[in-house]
Amino acid sequence: MSLNNKYFILFLTIFIVEVLIALYVRDTFVRPYLGDILVVILLFCGAKSFVKTRSISIAIMVLVFAFFIEFLQYINFVERVGLSQYAIARVVIGTSFSWEDMLCYTVGFFLSLLLSLFLE
Repeated sequence: MSLNNKYFILFLTIFIVEVLIALYVRDTFVRPYLGDILVVILLFCGAKSFVKTRSISIAIMVLVFAFFIEFLQYINFVERVGLSQYAIARVVIGTSFSWEDMLCYTVGFFLSLLLSLFLE
């Protein structure tokens, strides 16, 4: 395990962008769609920063993780386990399932792979 500076700098940059989107953007495209695309790229870059493994493997794991979180939203996991009073649980896990989110995660998956072609 070693630090990949290119991916780590991208991770930090995308993290800052995601925080800014969450704090200041209230629209119908950037926050709901671009934010979901970026979160997959963020997780991909975070993993690639520390794990030296094939990009496709990491991208698939990130996509499966994103789909799993969306599935938790589908089954109302936050409510079912009694976490709905905790804002952090509602933000991290989410509360509403969306097929559009699944599409955004898939776009993020492909963009992550495309990004890896330029960085490796």
